[in-house]
Amino acid sequence: MAKEPKFTAKETAQLGWYIARMAKRGIASETVYQGDLERKVDRIIDGAREREARQAAEAAAAAKAARKAAAKAKNRK
Repeated sequence: MAKEPKFTAKETAQLGWYIARMAKRGIASETVYQGDLERKVDRIIDGAREREARQAAEAAAAAKAARKAAAKAKNRK
């Protein structure tokens, strides 16, 4: 199982809303279709994973640029 990402406040609220709707449908009947809500929850989780990966890549690029700038500054002295 993949590691769950950290969710933003908006993502947490959306997940809570969709899970509550799924629970309400489940109370109504066990045979009620919930695939639409499950897809929405999966989409939010996938978006959070992509956001975390993008932020990690940006942080790595910023760290690399900082190291490069520090090396340039050191060589100038």
